[in-house]
Amino acid sequence: MVKPTPIRLIASDIDGTLLNPQFQISKEDLTALERAHAAGIEIVLVTGRRHTFALPVAKQLGFDLWLISSNGAITRSLSGETFHRDLMPRETCRELCTAMQAFRGNTVLTFDKETKGAIVIERLDDLNADPVQSMFCGSMVRMSEALRALEGSGMSNRITILRTEYPDRNLSMIDVLNAGCSKGHALQRWAAHRGLGREQVMAIGDNHNDVEMLEFAGLPVIMGNACEELRGRGWTVTLGNDQCGVAAAVAEAVSGLKL
Repeated sequence: MVKPTPIRLIASDIDGTLLNPQFQISKEDLTALERAHAAGIEIVLVTGRRHTFALPVAKQLGFDLWLISSNGAITRSLSGETFHRDLMPRETCRELCTAMQAFRGNTVLTFDKETKGAIVIERLDDLNADPVQSMFCGSMVRMSEALRALEGSGMSNRITILRTEYPDRNLSMIDVLNAGCSKGHALQRWAAHRGLGREQVMAIGDNHNDVEMLEFAGLPVIMGNACEELRGRGWTVTLGNDQCGVAAAVAEAVSGLKL
């Protein structure tokens, strides 16, 4: 019997996955990742959050690691070293905002800087830099309308459209990034940089924007609280984020690691 290839990289989503319903990392999940790291397994957090907004979560793990943020647009270390950026051309952004004028009140542009103008709401004047992404945020119904508008914009060959939905909060976010930009593309790029094959990568997620990351990973695991789209793909299901699902997934996948 052929032994399965050992996992050398664990990529975990943050919201709805690593964070529990109280937006905290449980002691069990934290311990599991600490022990995996101590055993030589690399931990990468892969999130839709901006890098700065993800940092406080990452720092709780207590060891050095890399963050893939803004749904794959930025790959950066905790110390600020940048491995890769995939920005949206400003001309594409202008055209996008024009096409989505009806959703101006739901629009947020983010930029890769920590000074004034990192987040822009409703303004396009002084757009003199390539943004990280454009985000449309609102109720489930309103964002369904926005999604249809995006799909009919004729820009599908120049942008990537990613959804994150929380039906229990009536909250939906649509992130629009540069073409070919996603959590999956960023994770594949990072794994190749580390000299790892996909069979050595485990990914854990719960929402629509995790699909590409889970498709790349040799061991895709979805949370017990995952959305229906993910549940229909036959991927391994761990416990929910209210039951330390990350710790359970790591213990199940990493052979011989006492958690």
